[in-house]
Amino acid sequence: MTSNTAHSSSTSANGTSPIFQAIEKAQGDQPWGSFLDAGTGRKSIEWISHLDTERWTAVTASQEMARTTRKAAGTARRRQDRILVGNWMSDQLLFGERFDTVLLDYFIGAIEGFAPYWQDRALHRLRPHVGDRLYLVGVEPYVLVEPKDEAGALVREIGRLRDACLLIAGNRPYREYPSSWVMRQLGIAGFRVLDVRYFPIHYRERFINGQLDLCLRQLPHFSDEGLAKAMHHQIEVLRERALPLARSQEGLKHGADYLIVAEPMADRHRGLHDPLQPHQTLPNPE
Repeated sequence: MTSNTAHSSSTSANGTSPIFQAIEKAQGDQPWGSFLDAGTGRKSIEWISHLDTERWTAVTASQEMARTTRKAAGTARRRQDRILVGNWMSDQLLFGERFDTVLLDYFIGAIEGFAPYWQDRALHRLRPHVGDRLYLVGVEPYVLVEPKDEAGALVREIGRLRDACLLIAGNRPYREYPSSWVMRQLGIAGFRVLDVRYFPIHYRERFINGQLDLCLRQLPHFSDEGLAKAMHHQIEVLRERALPLARSQEGLKHGADYLIVAEPMADRHRGLHDPLQPHQTLPNPE
């Protein structure tokens, strides 16, 4: 599962995003060990394939993304590294396997496109696979937030137009969740949050064109030709309005990405019982 949201955090001189740099800093001297990229994409696999891991496994629900990931990994992919196509709703996916380090890179927001109404189960499902450390990256929702300035209004308008085109074309838009919701779910699923960091977003030309080109690709699937023509006009009008600001020094400054660092707790420390697991009575300490 990989989000279709174009993220803003600009890359550094060495090509690594500030979020990946923050993950490396949080990891410190702790070995990466075996690494699971639970919702892989081009950027994450390019980063992971150059880490000092024992092995890595990358999972995506999309055959197209699997092809993209294989190409991105290139010759850095070793014999022990795997790229798998599968859906985490399946109990058989990576059954019995545990990884030292797990990355959820914009994973929660992508779930709606592959497993609708399953967001609250995702962290429960992944917990048995997390050995030592979980890194979860997301973006604060911006489609429903009331904008305070022109940049925010344009970003929200682009997001709403994108989602409208996807729905009319018969597809499901992705749904981002705030960090507060994710941290609550982490606690319920049996994780302890160690740290959370926020990265202000400056949307650039790539975001504008990427999201609006996604809109254009939906138009052939509209049943109403007149509506498709009108939507095409609206897409290009919005592009013309947004690009000058995106090309400015500050870009379209709006919202934030977040990084949550967590670790699995022992079962005896979990605050709430998992409703989908058989009830177990704790042994009497006496």
